[in-house]
Amino acid sequence: MKFSCLQNNLQYALTCTTHLANKNLNLPILNNILLQAEETSIRLTTTNLEMAIGCTFRGKIEEKGETTLPSKLFLDYIHLLPKDRIDIVSNQDICSISCGKDQTKIKGTAASEFPLIPSVTIEKTLRLPAELFKNAIARVIFATASQESRPVLAGVFMKISPESKTSQVQLTLAATDSYRLAEVKFLFSPPDSFDDQNESTVIVPVKTMMEIYRILSLDYEDIDTDNLLTIHFSQNQIVFLYGSVELISRTIEGAYPDYQQIIPHQFQTQIVLDREDFQKAIKTASLFSKNNLYDVSISVEPEQNLLSMKAMDANKGENITYCSAQIQGSSNTTITLNFRYLLDGLNAFSKEQVVLQMIDANNPCLLTEKENQLYQYLIMPIRQ
Repeated sequence: MKFSCLQNNLQYALTCTTHLANKNLNLPILNNILLQAEETSIRLTTTNLEMAIGCTFRGKIEEKGETTLPSKLFLDYIHLLPKDRIDIVSNQDICSISCGKDQTKIKGTAASEFPLIPSVTIEKTLRLPAELFKNAIARVIFATASQESRPVLAGVFMKISPESKTSQVQLTLAATDSYRLAEVKFLFSPPDSFDDQNESTVIVPVKTMMEIYRILSLDYEDIDTDNLLTIHFSQNQIVFLYGSVELISRTIEGAYPDYQQIIPHQFQTQIVLDREDFQKAIKTASLFSKNNLYDVSISVEPEQNLLSMKAMDANKGENITYCSAQIQGSSNTTITLNFRYLLDGLNAFSKEQVVLQMIDANNPCLLTEKENQLYQYLIMPIRQ
């Protein structure tokens, strides 16, 4: 194998792909990246057997071939090279790399030992603005379950709902760990025709969503992406295409909980708050919350248009912090919440004002934006 390419193109491809390779003691080849010189391009691939990431970029191919190299070492070395032409020659297990006066040799492993990446039978394709999808992931991904005792909760629920009258598509993303729920919806007009009018759902592993979010967040010049993300769906796999990057992942089998049933539609109290003031008050009170319980009690004082946050710990002391609020409803409700969950949700909002809706101490409360009902965040109370 012999080819030459530009340093910035190779570095971008390595940045996209090497993050997936990890220290696997049982199957060391998974620590390597597959390097393939094809007819007119170079392709890099990594896999952890649950998903695979590939990236293709231009280069001058003098001799086709393939090999695998230690991914982290390869990335670290290429990152330190000047933005110039890189020449790579692979002879058996030794890969020689030269860039100007810099020269090195890296010992690799035969490509025949690298796992075969299965092909995907595409059943449905959807294209949408990449920035829209990236922002949607950020607003729900933190609510997925960290434990995999219930596998469906360790993923992000996606629902595609085409609207035949407007030719638009509504995409819903939701995540829950049984203690809180985040859901975001957005409407968009696909750049290509989308003929399938059937509603469809899929559960995508949280690690896959984290990887595609990371890839969409990379900012490299001279990389042509057209700012669109293509999603291919199959029976048990999903493929994300962004520019020259391809991510293939298994999906999670099973039925996602019907979370709509636990979202209240009527509330006793509605409170409009300045988001930053609310966050500051929660952070102040949280300093005195009980370790491992993370409890903060929130009380509504409608006569004074105030919301109080209180936390108390026998070893730390106690604190009561107030913030101004516009309150509808006469109920002097008090509810105890996990302050970390509350801050996670508030960090996902972008508007200056948020709406907190409550029933009583034993029912979940709901956070929405004052001018946008397409994002909602539900928190279960800590029962005293």
